[in-house]
Amino acid sequence: MSTSKKPLEPDDFPVTAEGQKIKKQDGELIASTDHPEIAADLAYRINDDEARREEDKWSA
Repeated sequence: MSTSKKPLEPDDFPVTAEGQKIKKQDGELIASTDHPEIAADLAYRINDDEARREEDKWSA
């Protein structure tokens, strides 16, 4: 899997899986995988993790 070196910002979410690629909200590629199923799973997990982080921020 290839990855971007820059950290994701709140405006980058939600990320999307397009085939084997994971892209930010603006369409910039942040990662690619060997299989579309892996890309979809990673995008789901990244978005879920960010949603929890935002929820924790507001509940504190």
